[in-house]
Amino acid sequence: MSSQYARVEREIAGLTLTLETGQMARQAHGSVIATLGGTKCFAAICAANSAREDQDFFPLTVDYREKTEAAGKIPGGFFKREGRPTTKEILTMRLIDRAIRPQFPEGYKNEVQVMSHALCYDGVTNADVTAMIASFAATHISGIPFYGAMGAVRIGHIDGQLVAFPPDDKRKNESRLDLVVAGHKAGICMVEAGAKQLPEADMINALEMAHQIITTIAEMCDELRAKAGKPMQTFDAPKVDAAVSSAVERYRPRMRDALMTAGKQARHDAIAKVSDDAMLALLDGITDEKEKAGRKKLVGKLVHDLIGSCERQAIVEGRRADGRKADEIREITIVPNFVPRVHGSCLFTRGETQAHVTVTLGTTDDEAIIDGIDEEYKKNFYLHYNFPPYSVVDPGP
Repeated sequence: MSSQYARVEREIAGLTLTLETGQMARQAHGSVIATLGGTKCFAAICAANSAREDQDFFPLTVDYREKTEAAGKIPGGFFKREGRPTTKEILTMRLIDRAIRPQFPEGYKNEVQVMSHALCYDGVTNADVTAMIASFAATHISGIPFYGAMGAVRIGHIDGQLVAFPPDDKRKNESRLDLVVAGHKAGICMVEAGAKQLPEADMINALEMAHQIITTIAEMCDELRAKAGKPMQTFDAPKVDAAVSSAVERYRPRMRDALMTAGKQARHDAIAKVSDDAMLALLDGITDEKEKAGRKKLVGKLVHDLIGSCERQAIVEGRRADGRKADEIREITIVPNFVPRVHGSCLFTRGETQAHVTVTLGTTDDEAIIDGIDEEYKKNFYLHYNFPPYSVVDPGP
């Protein structure tokens, strides 16, 4: 626990970015208030002291909320309090998660929670990227094992010019680009973008511009850590049994052949056969149940890594599992008017992947009213997407 107050400030793209710690959530491993322009976001991170023995994944939870109080508003509707997260909030959680998850060391399985929310929204600078910056800074100063300082930025394209942190009204109505980028000094690690027929050269320039700004923000995180960062926790990645790893590696030729099997289901069965053979061979002779469970988990992970390694090797060599060349696409078929009585329908098939799509037309009375910290607006197009388990032959929920 630390109550040491620290603050760093820089001018970036015409806006003042401020990172502060030591004011809120002093018992958290790391907490930061990020202020960009007139928008202010808070983020805190906590981690468990150790991982559960039976845990075989990294339990990272990211949460982000935009309470309407941040814009001086009361929630619309009958219930005057916030409910489940909105689509915007969920997408922001994903932006943060996708950026930071790969930056934790391999084998780190302590439970980690990163929670953030908008404190104040000025109606100009969107809170999502500000929350990303706050989350990155909080993680960096926390002392939790982590790759290093990170930053995030939104780039727009307005009146023929690339603009960092574009004002919300111009971003929505005038910008040809809505690009969110996260990364560190060594490069970019997460990109989310929408564009209106933007040339490739402009997109490349936008990414280069984004990385320059990210580098500046990362330097601010380093400065904040130097002033108020916690000592880095020691973490030694669990050592893999060399004998077991070597035994699994011997299945590489068979696994590569299995990955080249024609047909998705046949390929799945071939891969499963190699995996099962490796598991049976490496569990043979082990009678102690606890030892067998540990070996089974280890072999499962090593086989999973072997599959990924073989897939990557095939991609680098220009080999595709279904025999296609690098410049060939899957066979595509389109059946319009698949369900004749609905307003519009289509059955779209690409290779072995299918999508059944229907369109319903409405009137202005059917428009969705979007209520959040932004100005209220109506949405006249919305997408309902379902991915049922039978799509991948999985009898799951």
